[in-house]
Amino acid sequence: MKDAAPQTVHLKDYTPFGYLIDKVSLTFLLHPSQTRVRARIAFRPNPETSDRRFFLHGEGLTLISASIDGAPVAPEITEEGLTCAVPDAPFLWDSEVQIDPAANTALEGLYMSNGMYCTQCEAEGFRKITYYPDRPDVMAPFDVRIEGDEPVLLSNGNPGAKGDGFAEWHDPWPKPAYLFALVAGDLVNHPGRFTTRSGREVALNIWVRPGDEHKCAFAMESLIKSMTWDEDVYGREYDLDVFNIVAVDDFNMGAMENKGLNIFNSAAVLASPDTSTDANFERIEAIIAHEYFHNWTGNRITCRDWFQLCLKEGLTVFRDAEFTADMRSAAVKRIEDVIALRARQFREDNGPLAHPVRPESFVEINNFYTATVYEKGAELIGMLKTLVGDEDYARALDLYFERHDGEAATIEDWLKVFEDATGRDLTQFKRWYTDAGTPRIEVTEEYDDGTYTLHFEQKTPPTPGQEDKPPRVIPIAVGLLGPNGDEVRETEILEMTEEKQSFSFEGLGAKPVPSILRGFSAPVILRREIPDAERAFLLAHDTDPFNKWEAGRDLARAGLLAMLREGAAPDGLYLDAVQAMARDEALDPAFRALALGLPSQDDLAQALHDAGTTPDPQEIWEALERLKDARAQAMQDLAPKLYAQYQVTDPYRPDAAQSGARALANASLGLITRLDGGAQAQKQFDGADNMTQQLAAFSCLLQAGRGEAATRAFYDQWRHDRLVIDKWFMMQIVNAKPDRAADMAEALTRHPDFTMKNPNRFRATLGALAMNPAGFHRKDGNGYRVLADWLIRLDPLNPQTTARMCTAFETWRRYDAGRQAKIGAELNRILVVEGLSRDTTEMVSRILAA
Repeated sequence: MKDAAPQTVHLKDYTPFGYLIDKVSLTFLLHPSQTRVRARIAFRPNPETSDRRFFLHGEGLTLISASIDGAPVAPEITEEGLTCAVPDAPFLWDSEVQIDPAANTALEGLYMSNGMYCTQCEAEGFRKITYYPDRPDVMAPFDVRIEGDEPVLLSNGNPGAKGDGFAEWHDPWPKPAYLFALVAGDLVNHPGRFTTRSGREVALNIWVRPGDEHKCAFAMESLIKSMTWDEDVYGREYDLDVFNIVAVDDFNMGAMENKGLNIFNSAAVLASPDTSTDANFERIEAIIAHEYFHNWTGNRITCRDWFQLCLKEGLTVFRDAEFTADMRSAAVKRIEDVIALRARQFREDNGPLAHPVRPESFVEINNFYTATVYEKGAELIGMLKTLVGDEDYARALDLYFERHDGEAATIEDWLKVFEDATGRDLTQFKRWYTDAGTPRIEVTEEYDDGTYTLHFEQKTPPTPGQEDKPPRVIPIAVGLLGPNGDEVRETEILEMTEEKQSFSFEGLGAKPVPSILRGFSAPVILRREIPDAERAFLLAHDTDPFNKWEAGRDLARAGLLAMLREGAAPDGLYLDAVQAMARDEALDPAFRALALGLPSQDDLAQALHDAGTTPDPQEIWEALERLKDARAQAMQDLAPKLYAQYQVTDPYRPDAAQSGARALANASLGLITRLDGGAQAQKQFDGADNMTQQLAAFSCLLQAGRGEAATRAFYDQWRHDRLVIDKWFMMQIVNAKPDRAADMAEALTRHPDFTMKNPNRFRATLGALAMNPAGFHRKDGNGYRVLADWLIRLDPLNPQTTARMCTAFETWRRYDAGRQAKIGAELNRILVVEGLSRDTTEMVSRILAA
């Protein structure tokens, strides 16, 4: 069945469903190609609305039978669902449908993954399982019976009766259909237990394919830490007798928070020191926490409609960031989050895909699982907490859980809770949810007779569908440093509410150096003309870790832009300042490793574009290479010392201390490789006893042009580990020279281990090409062609992954006319493909509209 013609859904058109559901009973008779699903649903009229149109969503279903109160009915069936005349009173709906899980390559609904049945129902996958009002504001308790030959049969809630070839599950908590889950297959479990603070004993299980049991321990530790943290910090206890996690190889996203049965991409749960890097461990810890925290912020309280997606995702991303900050280094976590926000969300806000944190309309909701909804949504929660303070934030959250438990809520409900708990008027703050774009803040200063004044002006550029943007409330954290580097004013929050606003500091003995936007207190772009000497001063003396890092990054960026615009030599001031920072033993090794990083190619391209200069991706790459070489020369004595000093000899642990030491040692290895051609990297590769060390050395060898033997050795060692081979694919393309990246990606698509049906492998190959900007934007357009070819091939199988990967083209308008013409031609080639999915049609059309 072809997709229906794309139709736009608008927030303003929301109306409640005409019927409430008291109970859902589902029976699954599993078969790879002929699964039968029997549904019994108890409906009753919704007193909150007079609209009695009875419409059930359904896509790709074969209806076997339907009845109301036992009497057969003949519904009118369309591509989108069915309608039927129903009583204006409570009634029982029975239906039976047949579906084909084995043919479901879109990985939405019920599908097969390596012989295992599994589901993905968010956002609108349940309609591919049975006819149902598949919308988040329809909540009901579910009883599920699964019949099949598989040894493990799982669903939501608590286990019920179980016997030969069947298992029953009961979920007492009302939930929308997108939280439904089912898994059946040959699985083994890694068990654990947790006792809640009220005494409930909870059985914990991580279910994996046989052979993966040894990779579950860290995920179980992370789950128990998450459950403890949520009790301690938010007062939220778990509410079922069992919590199951299942690792699935074929999965479009990272993980899914289905009530009591979380389904995870294998890459987001399986970990061992020899196959996973420190970054993998940290990501797994965060995703485990994120999905668990959804039990309250997403499941017990869900969103009324998909326009409110940020309500559950923004809040839960903020909570998992708090968790990681508590488990590891708060300063490093904040810097990492801002790097990611700027790389993904600022880019989104600055292009054709810009949209508000709460969109006003969509064609395909899957296209709005974006950095704006998730990461910017989390920044909004952080600003709220900054504005109201920790105590009022905690009071507001308690009220939110008390008032809206068991409900499908809105952004208005969320803000009303804060207004009631704090007495603040949040009308202006709501603009952060309704207005797209990243505000720019221009800053000037003056000093007169002991009084220092900062002048701020905010402006948000136009975005698609939104021109004039009124001022927002912006919390700006500011501290002041004296000429000797001492802090003369500790951090205070300046609350900017006007388009232009000034703040004065009196009683100062000398003109201070301001540290503005400490902790990145708001997701804005700060513009202030300052000399490089002041940036170096802040890198040396700022007491705020984020702004200390930011000063170094700004100093590097300024030098690189001078190299690109003026042909300048690498900046000696930066080289001296970064070397002093790297040798400062008072600083966290993880912080120093981050501070040795440089602005990304994409960051520099956008900076040039914003200044009215057309960026050349090849020239940007070459400038970065020259600066890296100069830095390696400047640190030729220090880098070997740091490398030796931060070797970890204790047994491997993925904790903050060891991870930070390895990060600094491997950053030093990158410098050394530019001096010795990879000799030390080869030694590390040959002797590595964990994946962090092996992969860092592999990357250095590839960049040094001597990775051929290591590439063969790595593959031979790990050819039977699917997740490590994803790394093997990605590393070769990301580290390729720009003139070889597209050819490398195309060649690897012909490798026997490449499959486009597995999202992880597809992203590791074609996604990696987009992660090599100079290679992707090669002047002859070959990178564009390779990606477009494969997106066209993938779309009929997996529209969701295809659409998301179209974002590689979203910045096309900032490049020269030749590159724009080539990208435009590829986008139009995709758009005219017969039968192109609704997902990809929407994304390509929006990008072309730039």
